[in-house]
Amino acid sequence: MGTKKDKMEELKQGQKIALIATFATLVLAVMKATIGYLFNSEVLVADAFHSGADLLAIFASGFGLWLASKKKTDKFPYGLYKAETLASFIIGALVVWAGVEILKDGYHKLFHVTPFPKFPFLPVNVSVVSIITAYFIAKKEKAVGKLINSQSLIANASESFLDIFTSLFVLIGILLAYGEIPYAEGVIIILISLLILKLGLMNVWNSLLVLMDANLDSQLQSEIERDINKIYGVKGVGEVKMRRSGPFKMVECKIATSPSLPLYRAHELANKAEKFITKNYEHIESVFIHVEPSREKIISAIIPVRDINGLDSKVYGHFGRAPYFIILRLSDNEIRIEDFYYNKFLEEKRHVGVKVIKAVIKYKIDLLFTSQIGEISFYMLKDNFVDIYRIEEGLTAKEVIERYRSNQAEQVIKPTHSAEESQVER
Repeated sequence: MGTKKDKMEELKQGQKIALIATFATLVLAVMKATIGYLFNSEVLVADAFHSGADLLAIFASGFGLWLASKKKTDKFPYGLYKAETLASFIIGALVVWAGVEILKDGYHKLFHVTPFPKFPFLPVNVSVVSIITAYFIAKKEKAVGKLINSQSLIANASESFLDIFTSLFVLIGILLAYGEIPYAEGVIIILISLLILKLGLMNVWNSLLVLMDANLDSQLQSEIERDINKIYGVKGVGEVKMRRSGPFKMVECKIATSPSLPLYRAHELANKAEKFITKNYEHIESVFIHVEPSREKIISAIIPVRDINGLDSKVYGHFGRAPYFIILRLSDNEIRIEDFYYNKFLEEKRHVGVKVIKAVIKYKIDLLFTSQIGEISFYMLKDNFVDIYRIEEGLTAKEVIERYRSNQAEQVIKPTHSAEESQVER
């Protein structure tokens, strides 16, 4: 949904959030490192190291979004969207690195307790500020990341939410270290490092899948296939393929159409399917629809008739006012009656043909045979890729199909009468 300009604006919004988060994380990292060094708090220094890794990760995210927002060129005709995915991969690798370093520090702290000579007010306050800042950064990154479908921002948001708990456990570790309680500080750091390692490995794995064009949204793939198949004129949908490119998705699929559909009409149907996808699904950057004739070569036809007498039913002289409609399925050597539809709108005064079309549209009609059709009904059927042929009143349904197959039926290229004339006749 949205224009290309809107997409670029969304990417710029992501860059802005990444820049703000970078500055805030930089300030926190410097504060933690300085206070931790001055007060000999190894757990706070380790947390500063962790914040430094976050800083690099957020910077990578912002840099990736900046590259993704660049215009397409001859050398990069598909854009630089995957730069954002590459940044997400780097984020994961940095988080894994931070997790390993913190794990080593936690192991060291299991056997060494550094007591504080007096209550550590500044380290405690820095940890509290870090918790509050991490919460607001995470909340904003998650909101904007979901809005623009930025995987790196969403990954950073997850890491920032984890920072809340990390800083909380760091705070607890500082207090326990002040109380000279052994093992507790080291155990807390090790648990935090394991959580960080898990998050980093998940980001690395997901980024690799995206870079290798894996399909990560099978549910969306099924939804698109189902909805395209509902479009009038589509006889079947196959090979729906999706791949992610940075914050956007690319969709390719094949649709089957009636073998009798002209080439220009097939292109119209493909355009209709493309517009439907981009309008109804978010973050779709491009859609490619390949059209091919249905292999079944079965055509659906409808004929207004005056009675119900199988293939001997006789044609009625006006489409909208016919008491019945016979629906046929035509193959190379067979005529099969699918259904008879009773016209329940005969007592209506206006737009009867339109109401009939809405009622029978479920049959996915390819052909209509009639002697007369009004203006509104004509254009409504043409918009739904239905070809209309003029036939004489009083012919049987079987005779109509025989004339069509022998190329004796005249195709209608304009309405037989206007909408106003339809009302006068009524």
